[in-house]
Amino acid sequence: MYIPNSNIKLPENPDTVVWKYLDLSKFLDILLSGKMFMSRSDKFEDQYEGTFSEPTFEEIKKISQNNPKFLDYYKSHRENVVVSSWHTNEYESFAMWQIFTKNNEGLAIQSTIGRLKEALQKERHFEQYIGEVNYIDYKKEYIPFDDAFFPFLFKRKSFQYEREIRVISDVTAHNFSINDGLKIQVDINTLIEKIYIHPKSENWYKKLVIELVERLGFDFEIEKSDLESDILI
Repeated sequence: MYIPNSNIKLPENPDTVVWKYLDLSKFLDILLSGKMFMSRSDKFEDQYEGTFSEPTFEEIKKISQNNPKFLDYYKSHRENVVVSSWHTNEYESFAMWQIFTKNNEGLAIQSTIGRLKEALQKERHFEQYIGEVNYIDYKKEYIPFDDAFFPFLFKRKSFQYEREIRVISDVTAHNFSINDGLKIQVDINTLIEKIYIHPKSENWYKKLVIELVERLGFDFEIEKSDLESDILI
C-alpha cells in the first residue's frame, strides 16, 4: 500500500504516464506471481546509488566525529532499501528500449502515477513510498537528509534522461536478509494499463506475447509501438 510522505516529491497529476521496460521473462514473472521485483539499492549498476554528494558527505563526517556509528549506519543502510524504477514520459522512449531490452525483444508496461499508487498492496512488514528522483551535481550540490530515504532519491545529472520515479521501501526494522532484492504484492490489472512490444521484434515474437497474455487470462491492451509506424514520404 502506498504511503504518502511530505518529504518525497511526486508529480501531482495522477494521470502522469510512467513506463517500465523489461524482457519477457521478467514480464511473465510479474503476471504469474502477481508480484513486482524491487532491487536492493546497492545492486544497481550505478555505484553512486544511495551515496552522498560531496557537500553532504563533508557535513556527515563532522557529525560522525562524535558519533562514528552515524556514518556506519548509512553505509549498511543501502543493503536494506529496495527500489522499483519507472520512467516518466508521455511517449515511449527509443533510448529506454535500447538500454533495458536486448536482441530486439522485450516489452514496455505503460501505467500512470495513480495506477501505480492504487496497485500496491499492503505488505505485512514494510511500507512502500513513491518518489521522484532529483538529478544534481554531486560535486557541488547538497543533499538534505530529512529522512532515511534522502540519498536514494538523488542521482547524478548524467542520468537525467531516465526521468525516474521510484517505488521505494526500507526493511531495516524487520531484520530481513535480502539478496538481490525482494518481491511485493501488486494488483496486475490496476498496474498495467497497456503493453507495448519491442518495435523491432519479429512477428512470431509479437504473436507469442499476445498468446501468452491471453492464455494467462489478462485482457489489457497490447499496442503497436509508435516507433514502428509507417514512413510517410
